[in-house]
Amino acid sequence: MDKIVKQYYQLKQQQKEIEQQLSELRGEIINHCNEQGASTLEIGNYKVKIVQQERKEFDDQKLYEALPDPEVWRMLSKADPSKVTSLIKLKVISEESIRNTFSLKNITLLQVDKK
Repeated sequence: MDKIVKQYYQLKQQQKEIEQQLSELRGEIINHCNEQGASTLEIGNYKVKIVQQERKEFDDQKLYEALPDPEVWRMLSKADPSKVTSLIKLKVISEESIRNTFSLKNITLLQVDKK
């Protein structure tokens, strides 16, 4: 078991290092695209695409106050955007009833595909 725990720890350390490297490379690629004024570039054998998205970030207290039924809040347990979207699609709650419970956050996604 000691060997398994040691291997797990080492892999988690490698994962942290890889995630840090990916974050740095992602930033450099996005900066390069921004400098070029392009959302899509072909670089060597790769196609780079920058996608802008908006994400809702809910305020738990405001959302709780906006929900008509405490049972609905129990379905969510916390403000999870995908769960809230599902409840809207199922017509359990209306989008109008939660309109002031979130803020929009712009995020940048990076997609790199091989040609």
